Amino acid sequence: MDFTVLNNGIKMPMEGFGVFQVPDPAQCEQAVLDAISTGYRLIDTAAAYANEEAVGAAIKKSGARREDLFITTKLWVSDASYDKAKLAFETSMKKLGLEYLDLYLIHQPMGDYYGAWRAMEELYKEGRIRAIGVCNFYPHVLADFCETVEVMPAVNQVELHPFFQQENALKLMKEYEVTPEAWGPFAEGKHGIFKDPVLTEIGEKYGKSAAQVVLRWNVQRGVVVIPKSVHRERMEQNIDIWNFTLSDEDMAAISKMDIGHSEIVNHFDPNFVRALHGRFK
Repeated sequence: MDFTVLNNGIKMPMEGFGVFQVPDPAQCEQAVLDAISTGYRLIDTAAAYANEEAVGAAIKKSGARREDLFITTKLWVSDASYDKAKLAFETSMKKLGLEYLDLYLIHQPMGDYYGAWRAMEELYKEGRIRAIGVCNFYPHVLADFCETVEVMPAVNQVELHPFFQQENALKLMKEYEVTPEAWGPFAEGKHGIFKDPVLTEIGEKYGKSAAQVVLRWNVQRGVVVIPKSVHRERMEQNIDIWNFTLSDEDMAAISKMDIGHSEIVNHFDPNFVRALHGRFK
């Protein structure tokens, strides 16, 4: 496993385990236990996923040393204000059963996220959070944010996969020393990604699957990946990407797969924005 160093000097694993769309407590707890025993040390959850308690239970049962784990959760839109963010953080910490958090992210650039960030800056300075960051901040939003806030975001978690590569966003993040992290690194299975002929052919050269090629491609771009699976054998496969390196030719071939837009969500759709504001109230 490789690590990246965030802009505040904190080490973060380049690969972690995500629990989006695993709301069943028993299934989520077992999945996290399996992930930790498989070797994952970065666990990514969110208040909106409704599984922080299950993640916390798995952390406690795993027997892993707390200092060896890197735990991330996120602030939802309905809590995006100074006062609500403080309360939401305490709620998440109680559910997770943790004394400190490794990474706290603003889930969407909606609501009073500047007020929420001020609260997060205070929690960071108090040592309650080791690093703070954002999600889904497109380049124009991230640039304004970085030019405004006191503490620079350490991470920006956005959609990054071969069909939506966001090279311009990665370039801007590099300028501000913000580490990119990929949600949906498998494009949620769209475009037949697991059987794609380009990815499959590349994988055959290394004895790897298309999924492993996709993850390796992103980490070679400096992107942290958080694949999700509730199947142990796939967890083992997803973490087995550290013994090969894609060639420049491979990277160039994958770069041609970009369609330049998301087919999962449209953050520019007013109806989508309204839905996010009302979804968890």
